[in-house]
Amino acid sequence: MAEGLRGNGKREALMAEYRRLASEGLIEFVTFHQSMSYEEFVEGLRPSTGDDAGEGPEEVELSTGFRLKPHDGVFKRVSERAERDPGEGGTANRLNRSRRIIRLGLTGPNWKEKLGRAVKDGNVEWPHGGEIDWSAPEYESWEAIKAKRQQDEPNIIGNHPTVYGTWLFRGAAETGEYAALTVGKNRIVALARFDGDYSFEPAADGRPARHLRPVDWIWHDSEGVDRSGIYGTDFTSFHTAYPLLEDQLNWDALDRVVFGADVAPQREVARPFVLIIDEINRANISKVFGELITLLEPDKRLGMANEIRLMLPYSKKPFGVPANLHIIGTMNTADRSIALLDTALRRRFTFHELMPDPSVLPVDVDGINLQRLLTTINDRIEYLFDREHQIGHAYFTGCETRDCVDEVMRHKVIPLLAEYFYEDWSKVAAVLGDTGQGPGRFLEARRLAAPAGVAEADFVGEKLRWRVKNQFDFSEFEA
Repeated sequence: MAEGLRGNGKREALMAEYRRLASEGLIEFVTFHQSMSYEEFVEGLRPSTGDDAGEGPEEVELSTGFRLKPHDGVFKRVSERAERDPGEGGTANRLNRSRRIIRLGLTGPNWKEKLGRAVKDGNVEWPHGGEIDWSAPEYESWEAIKAKRQQDEPNIIGNHPTVYGTWLFRGAAETGEYAALTVGKNRIVALARFDGDYSFEPAADGRPARHLRPVDWIWHDSEGVDRSGIYGTDFTSFHTAYPLLEDQLNWDALDRVVFGADVAPQREVARPFVLIIDEINRANISKVFGELITLLEPDKRLGMANEIRLMLPYSKKPFGVPANLHIIGTMNTADRSIALLDTALRRRFTFHELMPDPSVLPVDVDGINLQRLLTTINDRIEYLFDREHQIGHAYFTGCETRDCVDEVMRHKVIPLLAEYFYEDWSKVAAVLGDTGQGPGRFLEARRLAAPAGVAEADFVGEKLRWRVKNQFDFSEFEA
């Protein structure tokens, strides 16, 4: 359809919108094939040498060995994006699940005083930055901060809070991400959103230097809440600043703490996401979806009445399909493998037939009426073969010149007709209107004489040699 709107500018607008949605991750596209597997579509294991295992920089001992690491497939990736989507603008009473949460630990007996001052001043403070102003461009990288710290402490490691935590607080934690203030191993006392860049205040009036980031406070409570039910593991005492692990974080529970009864359900605010599966009938559906096939049902989606989460075999993470993820499968009706389509898939999808639509084609392309051309050819195909093998309008939607129409007929339509009719060129000729009365329009036939010693009576019908003409005659389809 979009191609058919090319002439009036709507095609360009639609394509621009498609590119925008794809760039935002709202559309994902995958083509199924016979060897498609669960490991490609959902999740599988891939070799890893260890240098990509962490959220931030790590010092890794090099070796010749490797380990297997869970790798997300396209279905899991788009499902998680859909589940985390904050909605248009992200202003609803719901945390943005596409952002990280950086844990900042409050320490010392006066932590309540520190929390009160942070809330009043609208910022959070990093206590392990020392007397150095880290805002200079040369300290942008983790390696540069580590090298600077090693000038005073040669044996300091990259994971030390004064290195990794300083790098994270200085800028690796981006504006818009969250800061969770915690006390001890199990208590969360505040949640804020980073609202600006790092700043440095030198020591003055007997107080030490300060390292600050402005924040927008979302929630705070000096009594706090227990992390159980929100985060699956204790907060560490060594690393006071680090991103919380996604697989340990329960966003819904944190939403309920922060927004209470005013929390916005995901299905009400999240934007629709689309997964397009081309040639969906080509793969072994049971092999590709596995046990997740039941999660496609509307009432089994996340947040619905009969919500189901299943444990994935490799990552050991619970997985569900959000209600705002729409799955579109395409297939060619002329492909007889449709008859083998998995019954479980048939039950979970609505089938919508899209037959050729000549009305989207122009009526005059250099004197050729494309609507009449496609309609005539398809009527003859349906009469001689069946309705499932009609020529789709997409073959001609990009045609703006007579030469282009000629190319499509010569290199796409005629070879396809020869395949349909198993090289019976008399039927191909009938579809093209070359009836043998007068010169051919697209094909020409030359009668073959019987070889010496062979009687023509030994064969039924005359023998013809068919050839595609060098110059086509579109007079039957004049605009």
